[in-house]
Amino acid sequence: MCGIVGAVAERNIAAILVEGLKRLEYRGYDSAGLALIDDGGALRRHRRTGKVSSLERALAEEPLSGRLGIAHTRWATHGAPCEHNAHPHFSGDELAVVHNGIIENHGPLRERLQGLGYVFTSETDTEVIVHLLHHKLQSLGDLTAALKAAVGELHGAYGLAVISRAQPDRLLATRSGSPLVIGLGLGENFLASDQIALRQVTDRFMYLEEGDIAELRRDSVQVWDVHGQPVTRETVQYHEGAEAADKGEYRHFMLKEIHEQPKVVQRTLEGRLGSDHVLVQAFGPQAAELFARVKNVQIVACGTSYHAGMVARYWLEDLAGIPCQVEVASEFRYRKVAVQADTLFVSISQSGETADTLAALRNAKSGDSKASSYLSSLAICNVGTSSLVRESDLTLLTQAGLEIGVASTKAFTTQLVALLLLTLALGQVRGTLGAGVEARLVEELRRLPTRLGEALAMDKTIEKVSEFFADKHHSLFLGRGTQFPVAMEGALKLKEISYIHAEAYPAGELKHGPLALVDGDMPVVTVAPNNELVEKLKSNLQEVRARGGELIVFADREAGIDPGPGTQVVAMPHIDDVLAPILYTLPLQLLSYYVAVLRGTDVDQPRNLAKSVTVE
Repeated sequence: MCGIVGAVAERNIAAILVEGLKRLEYRGYDSAGLALIDDGGALRRHRRTGKVSSLERALAEEPLSGRLGIAHTRWATHGAPCEHNAHPHFSGDELAVVHNGIIENHGPLRERLQGLGYVFTSETDTEVIVHLLHHKLQSLGDLTAALKAAVGELHGAYGLAVISRAQPDRLLATRSGSPLVIGLGLGENFLASDQIALRQVTDRFMYLEEGDIAELRRDSVQVWDVHGQPVTRETVQYHEGAEAADKGEYRHFMLKEIHEQPKVVQRTLEGRLGSDHVLVQAFGPQAAELFARVKNVQIVACGTSYHAGMVARYWLEDLAGIPCQVEVASEFRYRKVAVQADTLFVSISQSGETADTLAALRNAKSGDSKASSYLSSLAICNVGTSSLVRESDLTLLTQAGLEIGVASTKAFTTQLVALLLLTLALGQVRGTLGAGVEARLVEELRRLPTRLGEALAMDKTIEKVSEFFADKHHSLFLGRGTQFPVAMEGALKLKEISYIHAEAYPAGELKHGPLALVDGDMPVVTVAPNNELVEKLKSNLQEVRARGGELIVFADREAGIDPGPGTQVVAMPHIDDVLAPILYTLPLQLLSYYVAVLRGTDVDQPRNLAKSVTVE
């Protein structure tokens, strides 16, 4: 969630560092800073709370110039969001460090370093790193050797970038549980926590692996693995257009990403559908053999990805006949798990760096007593170079492209598509799908981008509906069956970006508590496809109206739900019930977006949240 940018070059890199930070703003942060070795050989720094623009203004007022430097956007974990806690952190006027992650043993390290005479000026865990590194440097004399020695004493997650006034020809980096990528140039090299930060200077990248230490100079890059052995990491050329990071004609990235969903769903389906079946080999060369042995599925995810997993549970059990458990990763990783034989472990993450999900996968692969029986692991992810993908046995990449808005939209719908492909692939290999089911759903999947486009065409209608929420402080979302997780996702979106308190319930649970909240000031949002549960849902809606509740119903045109006093109905295109969760997600995203715009909140960067949660 924090952002790192670094560079070593023969030109002034201050503007490059700031531009890199701007490109990482989507991750969420509360302060920004940079440090340079200036042309006189001094280590200098600017730090500011708030947006990168504040740091940019500071540089305009007091310019810094240099050919070696590091920069950072911070999301507070230790110490309040304030200037003295912002990165980079110094040890004297000799060393500077920026850090993503959490050092779990910072307490005892701080005490030890204070005993050695080091004075701490922040409450962060990061400051122990720079003083520890300085201490190692005193005895070893070489920055690379000092870093190798220092990381052996760090417990936790970290992505680090280091510069030294005494050795101004090199930029040092290391990672453990927090991603770092090297950008390769001509006579210059760069470092970042995400390649998007460097797209303005290079299209060639080298991704560091767990435990790697890298030394970047202008004309060379050296990498050592976790065992201290020199290694060569693959160079990857990035081809996607830079326009992905541009809002274009849209007011916000979130709106742009909502409207990209027909295109990215089409992209996710490409190369994965045969004439009437799912291509199982799209999951990997050993997928068919592995899938034939699967008797259970365990899904682990966080946030929006968890909601996608909840929908998949209905599909896997109903269509493929496979028992499925879905758990929040932050709970699962600390729970003693009784693993059923022949269980496929499925992790879902947009970034592939979500700390809790990654830890759950590592537990599942560790062979310890609580995870020894997993048959194999599969990652559903949007980032092919991520840790989750690299550490899973099988992968199905969603093709959502870059998602900048903190509130996930297109990543969610492409995850649902990927999970439906998984369901059909498992059912196909195991022979548990009903007659004609796969062929029917493959045909429906081909039509899905068109259906999504029809839903997006209703955005003006939904914008009008959003006006009802202008002065509201609470809302309920209702759904039945696969639409219950969709209602949960809708409530999450509304609370994330409009700051309206919103909760979701299975509609049948109204009488078990939530009905007590219903009155004329509590909008009740309902998703109502035309399926076998629609008549029961109508009864639930009557319960709301009888208590004076105001209903906003997104209903299939054939469902027989009509507007009336206290009931607004948005007519939805008809779609196969299996695919309805994907379609009905879009109007809820649009509703949340227009409510947030109406209330004047920061749509793309809502308060207190980060895009990629890479710490626990």
